[in-house]
Amino acid sequence: MAKVRVLVVEDSRTVRGRLCEVLAADPGLEVVGEAEDGRRAIELCAAIRPDVMTLDMMLPVMSGLAATEYIMAHCPTPILIVSSSTNRGELFKTYEALAAGAVDVLEKPTGSEPDGVWEKKFTAAVRMVARIKVITHPRGRLGLLGRPAPATAPGAALPGDSTVVGIGASTGGPAAIVEVLRTLPPGYPLPILLVLHIGMPFGTAFAEWLDSQTPHRVAVARDGEPLSGVRGRIVMAPPDQHLVVRGESLHLTSEPERHSCRPSVDVLFESLARTWGPSSAGCLLTGMGRDGAAGLLEIRRAGGLTIAQDEATSIVYGMPREAVLLGAAQQVLPLGEIGSALASLAGRRRERRA
Repeated sequence: MAKVRVLVVEDSRTVRGRLCEVLAADPGLEVVGEAEDGRRAIELCAAIRPDVMTLDMMLPVMSGLAATEYIMAHCPTPILIVSSSTNRGELFKTYEALAAGAVDVLEKPTGSEPDGVWEKKFTAAVRMVARIKVITHPRGRLGLLGRPAPATAPGAALPGDSTVVGIGASTGGPAAIVEVLRTLPPGYPLPILLVLHIGMPFGTAFAEWLDSQTPHRVAVARDGEPLSGVRGRIVMAPPDQHLVVRGESLHLTSEPERHSCRPSVDVLFESLARTWGPSSAGCLLTGMGRDGAAGLLEIRRAGGLTIAQDEATSIVYGMPREAVLLGAAQQVLPLGEIGSALASLAGRRRERRA
């Protein structure tokens, strides 16, 4: 079996050497190039066409963000961000790179990890990212590809009096979430509860960055916050805590992980099904694994609206695929149509009230 060909981009010679050493120790991986700045990364990417690239964000000559934008426009390559950036500005650049097409992000080793733990996580992430089929100009492609899959027959009746919407995403989620929120009309009246799989420390400022990307207000959920207080807003589960709805309020819990995830999309969706039943709606976006599929099925069984992103526009057709296989998705839509579907849901609610 051919080895996975890796390009390592890192300005620190010491760190770059360590990354190459870890990769070289894996018999299934091969380092085919090293770059110390963003411009050299672009040159090597075009010349050797690696299967995957590891990329630091803070680079001389040309930043990791600028390199990502150029590479995804001219020689699309799966990119794993490997960064230790923790201040607000650097985290925002990481989110921008993910929105521009980078697949995933991994924190650099801190030196406090047990022997071999970070190395195993790093090589596993490289292998996973290398399997992703990336695309050129992803946002331009979204509105052109795909059509609703026949999960819902034409003209099928859908719930029309939703009170709350849950959205879940994982790998490829930052770009997908931005796309959905940007297509929602200003003043969207329903509360949206969001779960995104993004590890520490990268999840700490994501809600703040997302708030700057669309006209909708976004914030991290607070334990005990009344649901009525978040109407017309997007509320995100904080890192390492489940977000659930109980009665008329939001709650954060540290209960065990589900599918190795905390926060878990399943945990949120199941709470929506139990609490709001036919007045709930769930939307499952791109992501690795199966978190959210069973919860989406619970919402459908409770009479709520359920949507899954289609394969053509998913960076990773994992979580949505599991939902489709379970029969959990009433609608399977291209990413560019999901915002409109949620907008029409709120429109039907206004019509019923009128």
